[in-house]
Amino acid sequence: MSSVHRPAAETAADNRSLGQLVSSATADLSALVHDEIALAKAELRQDAKRGAAGGGAIAVAGVLALFSLPVLSFAAAYGIHNLGLGLAWSFLIVGGAHLLIAAVLGLFAKSKLSKVRPPERSIGAGRQTVATLKGVKPHPRHTSGDRAVSVKV
Repeated sequence: MSSVHRPAAETAADNRSLGQLVSSATADLSALVHDEIALAKAELRQDAKRGAAGGGAIAVAGVLALFSLPVLSFAAAYGIHNLGLGLAWSFLIVGGAHLLIAAVLGLFAKSKLSKVRPPERSIGAGRQTVATLKGVKPHPRHTSGDRAVSVKV
């Protein structure tokens, strides 16, 4: 008859009691959860740094674009003036173009914002959770004197 050769680690695991196995599994699960949390924190830190850098770049770009708007408006007005139109009319045309663009963007924003709805599924799930938890009675807690202490909510 042939005997099956088992590695030493497997033989040692077979000799452990059920309590030791449960304790080992609990410790391993706890370590796994802690490692997963540490990984998530590291990823979030990295994403936060990237987001901050991107947000800063967008802010600087917006400020530069805002500062360039008057310069470009003057250039457009003087360009129209060089075509033979009066200076006042040139500035009026440029100002009217800005107002027209603002009106179109305002209407676009209004149409998009009118489609925003509250998160109805999340609100419903939250209400259902609250309703479920209101019906739950707490378990009595035992103190060192072996008397039951009930907790009122």
